[in-house]
Amino acid sequence: MTESSQPAAPFVPGPGESVVVYLEPDAGPASSASAAGSGVSLRVDDPRRPAILVTDQGLTRGDGVFETMTAVATEGSSTNSGTGTGTGAPFRVRKEDSHLARLATSAEALEIPLPPAPAWRRAAAAGLEAFAAGNPGGDAVVKLVATRGPEGAPGGGHYVRGAADVGSDGELAEATEPVRLVPPHLTGTYWVLVSPVSPGLAAARERGLKVLLLDRGVDSGVAERAPWLLMGTKSLSYAVNMAALRYAASQGADDVIFTSSDGQVLEGPTSTVLMARRVPQQDGTTGIELITPLRSSGILPGTSQGTIFAAAQAAGWELGYGPLEPSDLVDADGVWLVSSVRLVAPVTHLDGEEIPQDPEITELLNGFLAEDREPGEHGP
Repeated sequence: MTESSQPAAPFVPGPGESVVVYLEPDAGPASSASAAGSGVSLRVDDPRRPAILVTDQGLTRGDGVFETMTAVATEGSSTNSGTGTGTGAPFRVRKEDSHLARLATSAEALEIPLPPAPAWRRAAAAGLEAFAAGNPGGDAVVKLVATRGPEGAPGGGHYVRGAADVGSDGELAEATEPVRLVPPHLTGTYWVLVSPVSPGLAAARERGLKVLLLDRGVDSGVAERAPWLLMGTKSLSYAVNMAALRYAASQGADDVIFTSSDGQVLEGPTSTVLMARRVPQQDGTTGIELITPLRSSGILPGTSQGTIFAAAQAAGWELGYGPLEPSDLVDADGVWLVSSVRLVAPVTHLDGEEIPQDPEITELLNGFLAEDREPGEHGP
């Protein structure tokens, strides 16, 4: 009996299951890939199948970067906005350009070479198409991951810049001539995971969040003073963030807002902080001022915050940027934690004390986020 020459059927996840797409670089420098995404092959697979080496530094050291996007299922559309897919996966990926730009910024800070943006778009499109086959009509979470790659590999997952020979032990041979700079090679591990949206996220938006203020243990100027701490990057080193959320849960809270050691409001472990004030105008009407912490304090630039601010500005709202202190949150007319997956979630309690809520502004903020405006540059 001979083995069938027919190709294996494409992987289709069952209802409520996930699908992974691996980006497998061809040999050659990262910049050799064309705008169409050539230079990177895609492999759609079952995420339950073993695939990542145990020596991968994304696993052993948290040495990598990621982004998480939401893909909204649409009806009556044969083409995905932003994904380039055809029929079978009608999705609109929210803020795809912003997420890809932030992924590149984080990877640059860690000096991890990335496949080009078109390759990530093709991988997301392939994952969404497979996901839709098993989960028709369902929204999805699209997670992009890039690690430094396995230890001991040529280049070690770092940018490979020189033309010097690499020995069998992975060490650079002694150069007898000046090193010629070449484009970085893709030596990391790259994948896109497409999963269903957790029902708990929608429930959190509806009931609101009880939040604790927790000291992050750094001052608000550390990002400029110590860039090697990677403040403001979305790296895989999320152990502290997850520990903060577990601590909050042990105290009966839902989430956390970090503060700096010098008393400034920073961000949530997986979200950006927004607050709003209703401001009397000279003509007798009431305007709205929307405020977020200073990016220069070492927080991650929020893609959702940027999109909301762009729409709020177009609507004539005033925009403000910290520094904010905890007392500002207590005195505000409303406080929210916003992220790409949970969207806009109002904060109902801060350190056990109830704080004001404004359902009307919450509805407006959700509407602003749904507009999917280009965020542009908002805030220092």
